[in-house]
Amino acid sequence: MRSTRSLPYFAATAPGLEPLALAELKALGTGPVRLEPGGVSFGGPQSSLMRANLWLRTASRVHLRLATFHAEAFYELERHARSLPWARYIAPGATVRFAVSCQKSRLYHTGAIAERLFEAIARTVPAVEPAAPSGAKVSDERDDEESGAGPLVFFRAVRDECTVGIDSSGDLLHRRGWRRSLSRAPLRETLAAALLLAAGYDGSEPLCDPLCGSGTIPIEAALIAKRAAPGLGRHFAFEAWEGFEQGDWEQLRQQAKEGERRELPAPIEGSDSSASAINAAKENAERAGLAGVLQFQASPFQSLAPREMPGLIAGNPPYGRRIGEESSARPLLASFVKSLECSRAGWRLALIAPPALLRTLRPPLKEMLSTRNGGLQVALGLGNIPQRP
Repeated sequence: MRSTRSLPYFAATAPGLEPLALAELKALGTGPVRLEPGGVSFGGPQSSLMRANLWLRTASRVHLRLATFHAEAFYELERHARSLPWARYIAPGATVRFAVSCQKSRLYHTGAIAERLFEAIARTVPAVEPAAPSGAKVSDERDDEESGAGPLVFFRAVRDECTVGIDSSGDLLHRRGWRRSLSRAPLRETLAAALLLAAGYDGSEPLCDPLCGSGTIPIEAALIAKRAAPGLGRHFAFEAWEGFEQGDWEQLRQQAKEGERRELPAPIEGSDSSASAINAAKENAERAGLAGVLQFQASPFQSLAPREMPGLIAGNPPYGRRIGEESSARPLLASFVKSLECSRAGWRLALIAPPALLRTLRPPLKEMLSTRNGGLQVALGLGNIPQRP
C-alpha cells in the first residue's frame, strides 16, 4: 500500500552550496524546506525522498531523519535509540557505519555514542557488525569511501539536542555513474553543477569550457540542458528498505525519461591541451548517453575559435597542487581571461578558484558562493568578458 505519511528528510551539501540545494528542492515541489548548517531539511512522503535522490544536482546525500530528542546522559540516548525501527532500514548481517558529531553537548565522546547506537541496532537486527573505527566521523567531502560499504547512520548533537538519521543515497550523489575516465584533478560533479546553477545556466545559451579536463562541466551542462535526471543511471540505498515502493519509483524514473529533451537547445563545447584528457571526456560523455552530442577538441585555450553569439564560459582553472604556488596560477589565469577577450568577448564567465585568485582579475568576478574543492577554499565567480581595448 502506498504511504502518504509525511516524514522528515535532510539533503546534505558541501559547505556553501545549501542555497542551491534549497532552490532545487523548491523547484521539485517538496516541502516545506528550510536552510540548516550543512544542508536543507524538507518533508513529504517516500516519493519526496525518491525524487530528491533522483534529481538533486548539488546535494551530497539525502538522509531520513529517524528521531530528534533531548539527551544529556547515555541512558537517555540508549532509551531513544532502542525505540527506533532499525530493522526497516538495516538488513541482517550488514556492516553499519556511523557519522557522529557533537557540539557543546554533555554527550561528546563520538566513539561511545556510536557504540550505544550500534548496541540498539543489534538488539533488533541480527548478525550486524560495526564498521571500524567506531564513531569515526564520515565526511561528505571524502572521495575514497567504499562503494556499497553498508548502511550509514548519522548522529548529531548540538547543545544536547540530538538528531538521528540514516542515509538513503548509498554512494555519494556526485557519483552519477558515468565518470570512470579521469584526468588530473577532476572536479566533483556536484560542484560543477553548482557552478552552472549559480551562473543561472539552463541550457538556452551556448556553453564552452576551454579547460575541460575529463569533461565534467560540459557533461553536467548537457544534463541540465536536456533536463535529464542526474541519478537516473544509478542505484540508491532506499531501494533495499522495508516498505520500498517499487511502483512509485519506476513511475518517477519513467517520468524523468519521458521529460528529457532529445536535443540540446544550444551547443556545448569543451577543449583541453591534453589529448588524453579529451579522450577521457569523450568516454565519459558516451557513458552519460551523450555520445556525439558534445563537441570536444584537443587544443590549448589560446586557440579557442571566435564565436559572435554570446554564451557562457565555465571553467575550473589550475590552482593549488595542480600548478604549485599562487604566484604561478595568477599569470596563467590572467592569460586565460585575456585570450577570451579575443575569442569570446561579450560572453559571461563563471569560474571556480580560490577567492584571492579571482580578485586578481580586472574587472574582478563577483563571488557568488564559497565552498571547498580538493581541500582548498574556493569561490564561484561570475562576471562578463570585456572587449579587448
